[in-house]
Amino acid sequence: MLFSKKDLTKLLIPLIIEQLLAVAVGMVDVAMVSVVGENAVSGVSLVDSITILIIQLLSALATGGAVVSSQYLGQKNTRKACQSAGQLILVTTVASAALALISLLFNYQILSLVFGNVEAEVMTDAMIYFRITAVSYPFLAVYNSCAALYRSMGNSKVSMFVSLIMNGINIAGNSICIFALHMGVEGVAYPTLISRVAAAVIMMFLIQSPKNVIRINSLKDFAPHRKMIGSILGVGIPNGLENSIFQIGKLTLQSLVSSLGTTAIAGYAVACNLATLEYLPGNAIGLGLITVVGRCVGAGEYQQAKQYTKKLILLNYAFLAVICTAMFFGSNLFVGIYSLSPEAAAGACEMIMAHSVAMIIWPIAFTLANTLRASFDAKFTMCISVGSMWIFRVFLAYIFVTKLNMGIMGVWYGMFLDWIFRAAAFLLRFRTYGKRRLPDLN
Repeated sequence: MLFSKKDLTKLLIPLIIEQLLAVAVGMVDVAMVSVVGENAVSGVSLVDSITILIIQLLSALATGGAVVSSQYLGQKNTRKACQSAGQLILVTTVASAALALISLLFNYQILSLVFGNVEAEVMTDAMIYFRITAVSYPFLAVYNSCAALYRSMGNSKVSMFVSLIMNGINIAGNSICIFALHMGVEGVAYPTLISRVAAAVIMMFLIQSPKNVIRINSLKDFAPHRKMIGSILGVGIPNGLENSIFQIGKLTLQSLVSSLGTTAIAGYAVACNLATLEYLPGNAIGLGLITVVGRCVGAGEYQQAKQYTKKLILLNYAFLAVICTAMFFGSNLFVGIYSLSPEAAAGACEMIMAHSVAMIIWPIAFTLANTLRASFDAKFTMCISVGSMWIFRVFLAYIFVTKLNMGIMGVWYGMFLDWIFRAAAFLLRFRTYGKRRLPDLN
């Protein structure tokens, strides 16, 4: 077997800790800004919906690089694995710089197009937060790319420690800027920017270490290599389109939510923020699957890839049994962390309880898809995900909310139906895994 139990543990535990840090900081951000008021919570929430779109696009490109470098390592071709590192950082840096420039130039236009006529105070806070955090996109891209390369090497401990530093800077900065300097929304935005700059600088320094199997050796590694960039984009573009269109669908729903008023926006923001705790183990395991399956496919060990997938998804369910039970029965306690009105808090609790039950579907609908992506089957996952998103999550949500008057819960019921369809499609595809001819780097 290519990965022992010890190897999997060394890969997954730091990933889970890193995901926990990211979620914890997100929760702290929302909790801290809630002190400023519900308008600030709503403004940050709206911008975060756009920021997540950018992050997922960059993460998709990083995933493409991780798949390529993992398969090269599976082939024991370290020279090309190192060359792929430079190509990945080149692609993500150029893409993120373009996205940052667009966000800065068309700040108000983007927010107005996506969210329409929100309250003036909410729009003001959103514009401030968006303008500052957009500057951080290139730095975030470098951090994500280097973290993906370390995961390809089976070393997720480095990105965990850097994430600890980044999130420590963020939390400390939030505390000082909000409570001591009373900076409001800016007090959340500037620490985010500074922490991402620090993380990028540290990661770029570490990835050049001669001790790394995959490393940046010189500036020549950044010289464009058409075929290798094509391999990275072969996974990154379908995955990026899938994530981007998925997030655009969520933004469409955010516009629907914003039409229900500030109370609904705040309750929805807190529920979404808390729900990330339930995604945490699956997201970490999904990142691990990219490395494990990519290495197996590079070595031609498709059955091992299938066995590892089953093992890691079962591990996901073990984590969910604990987390979702705690979230279901402790929803009032968790929501109570945030400074919400009684109406917003009640809505958030209802959403969290429903979400905790529905999570039984999530690992098959999302974690399993990473096995397919790591095997260059990203076009299939993209088609299924995009179609399911717009038919079930968006169209049915509008029916549930506007025609059947289900309120904010209608958005979540549409999401659960989306999960069910994805799970069925990916499970059927996985049953033929290893029987179909899978594309590779050659």
